[in-house]
Amino acid sequence: MCGIVGIFGHADAARLAATGLFALQHRGQESAGVVAADGSELRRRGAMGLVADVFSCGVEDLSGPAAIGHVRYSTAGDSNPVNAQPFLMRHHRGPIAVAHNGNLVDAVLTRTELEDDGAIFQTTTDTEVLLHLVARSKAADVVDAIVESLQRVRGAFSVLFLVPGRLVAVRDPLGFRPLWLGRLHNAHVLASESCALDLLGAEAVRELAPGEVVVVDVAGTHSFFPFGEADPAPCAFEYVYFSRPDSVVFGRSVQAVRVRLGAELFREHPAEADLVVPVPDSGMYAAMGYARAAGLPFELGLVRNHYVGRTFIQPSQSTRSAGVRIKLNPIRELIAGRRVTLIDDSIVRGTTSRQIVRLVRDAGAKQVHLRISCPPTVGPCYYGIDTPVRDELIASRQSVDEIRRYVGADSLGYLSLEGLLRALDPPAERVCTACWTDEHPVTLPRDQAAQLRLFDKARR
Repeated sequence: MCGIVGIFGHADAARLAATGLFALQHRGQESAGVVAADGSELRRRGAMGLVADVFSCGVEDLSGPAAIGHVRYSTAGDSNPVNAQPFLMRHHRGPIAVAHNGNLVDAVLTRTELEDDGAIFQTTTDTEVLLHLVARSKAADVVDAIVESLQRVRGAFSVLFLVPGRLVAVRDPLGFRPLWLGRLHNAHVLASESCALDLLGAEAVRELAPGEVVVVDVAGTHSFFPFGEADPAPCAFEYVYFSRPDSVVFGRSVQAVRVRLGAELFREHPAEADLVVPVPDSGMYAAMGYARAAGLPFELGLVRNHYVGRTFIQPSQSTRSAGVRIKLNPIRELIAGRRVTLIDDSIVRGTTSRQIVRLVRDAGAKQVHLRISCPPTVGPCYYGIDTPVRDELIASRQSVDEIRRYVGADSLGYLSLEGLLRALDPPAERVCTACWTDEHPVTLPRDQAAQLRLFDKARR
């Protein structure tokens, strides 16, 4: 997962792009960057760290009326400075920059073919493949070259390309990842989530459709669909965890969906308890829905330190584990001697849930009933979520009761897939549920081992 922002037609484009990244910081905390276009020149600044750190000195050196920005969470490629996006390169048509949210499932095979043909790669990410394909395209126009390069790859991509005079936004044919188009006076804004438009004071125009290409230039926006027919499969985990609750994603309010997830969870797994406590922040709204349906008090029994990042998207298990106690602290006066229903969004590896249950028990809880607002995560994700190796998924090798014993809860209940789909209102014709069903809308190529090695680098 990553977050992307694009601005076209504003004198302060780089500052707006950097500001928009603050609203998308939850989508990636390893690195941040902005590329700005001023006439025929493109300039870049990017580094490891949070947005506030990378742009602590402002963006005065990044002038021009167009810019793209990126915050990174590594799911393909090492966690190091060379992989910080947006990438900027020069080819025979001039400079080009790219910011990518998603994963290309055939990146390793494509990269190997390009390297065998003499290409020299500077990074270890899948995104760089796109730039090499654009550079090698025989198309006269750069937009045609971009489309041609994207037609050669498979997987998830909401992507922004910046070239002199144009900003190109593309969403993959299955629409795995979100991408919004907005207006700020006479400027055009693109962003992964609508909350970034809100922060910038931009009017939300619409979400890009799956398979849509939008070209923005001085004449306005131009849209076309070059990829052919496909059955959309937007990622349902965006609702459960990744997207901010104040965003609208895939046509639905994330907050409203999460409240309905909690209500469905209570109907399927009620518990004899005295109060409902969310695991902040992603479990907050599901806990609200659960508490309302159960008629139980909703209490903020765990306090989050907001100066610590999201534990799930830390690049290694060691930093995830160390982050839990730094991140969360229980309020003993609310918890001691009481039966607690603890609501979280998911269990992936199980280690974080185990530590949280232990925190609540150490605070004096009489009982801890853990409830999860999505089904068990049994399948790897190849489309931009850090669960690509099946052996890391506790639900792929243990039963619900075995997981309950491992995390130390008195009871454990997961929302069913049917309950999750009921919470999507209006109903979805199709969403990607591969992490819960292990049924993948886009499969890995034959050489799965090579592609998984690329994914594995993200966690080193």
